[in-house]
Amino acid sequence: TVVEKLVNDLLGVCQILSADDFMPRLQPAVGVGGFLGGCNASGEDLVCHLLVPLKPPPGHSFHLELGT
Repeated sequence: TVVEKLVNDLLGVCQILSADDFMPRLQPAVGVGGFLGGCNASGEDLVCHLLVPLKPPPGHSFHLELGT
């Protein structure tokens, strides 16, 4: 989970730098699946899937639009 910690550190810096604007707020990354499900080792490449949830900025909300 070194990659997850590195991504979360990077997201923390992004949160600090964007604290005063109306961009969606980045939440801590979540690993999707385990080593077999979320990461794929083929040859020298290692692919990990991380989900970065978003929260709406203060005073805003997210909603789903039907039919899009």
